[in-house]
Amino acid sequence: MLSGPDTERKPVTPPALHPTVDVRPADTRFTTSIGWLDSRHSFSFSNHWDAGNTHHGLLLVSNDDTVAPGSGFEIHPHRDMEIVTWVLSGSLVHQDSEGNHGVIYPGLAQRMSAGTGILHSEKNDAWRATGARPHDTPVHFIQMWVVPDEAGALPGYEQSEIPDEQLRSGLVPVASGMLKHEDSAAIRMRNRDAALYAARIEPGRELSVPDAPYVHLFVARGLVELEGVGVLGQGDAVRLTATGGQRLSALEPSEVLIWEMHSSID
Repeated sequence: MLSGPDTERKPVTPPALHPTVDVRPADTRFTTSIGWLDSRHSFSFSNHWDAGNTHHGLLLVSNDDTVAPGSGFEIHPHRDMEIVTWVLSGSLVHQDSEGNHGVIYPGLAQRMSAGTGILHSEKNDAWRATGARPHDTPVHFIQMWVVPDEAGALPGYEQSEIPDEQLRSGLVPVASGMLKHEDSAAIRMRNRDAALYAARIEPGRELSVPDAPYVHLFVARGLVELEGVGVLGQGDAVRLTATGGQRLSALEPSEVLIWEMHSSID
């Protein structure tokens, strides 16, 4: 079982920020490979520790995970964390101690609020839940953690499907606690300063990156070009501070995940 930074960390708004663009190539990420799991960690996680790479804004974890069929994360605890899971291919079965269960697949947004404490498992064994025949397809997903506004809330769970045509129309608010997304986000999150967007971009299409104190852009798949930065491939990330609004265009069919954050944990 892998464990991450489940510790109480209170967001604060810094007095001043200097505009920076920090490009993080895919091959610089921490790596965990243990047979059934191939995981790439954008930030310090589990046994991987770098005091200079613990978070960006409110984002503490961004794990790029591939889990083999019939395997997965056995029951394990979390607390005081907003955990968002976005599946790129395959399917992932979620079960938790609050009685929530479901199969997560591409286009289905899921958020688990750990709150005062929750136990859950995540496995690539959807056939057990659906009665279908066993398969040999890995599940590939991105799991992201942000701190909540307040510690000690009750655990919670939410999931919602986002149509493919909507994801291809531009940036879609997948999970948000921001007031401006009160009626538009697929799922709500217990942080009023954070929002996660997703988009599927075809070649020749472009979109604008949010302008916020902290932005985290992750290329989940494909090849894109970011204004002022250049070409970014699958697994590459850019951490923007006190800057935004850049044009992002696709060079091939691509999928991106972008966090807009208006405070930080330091």
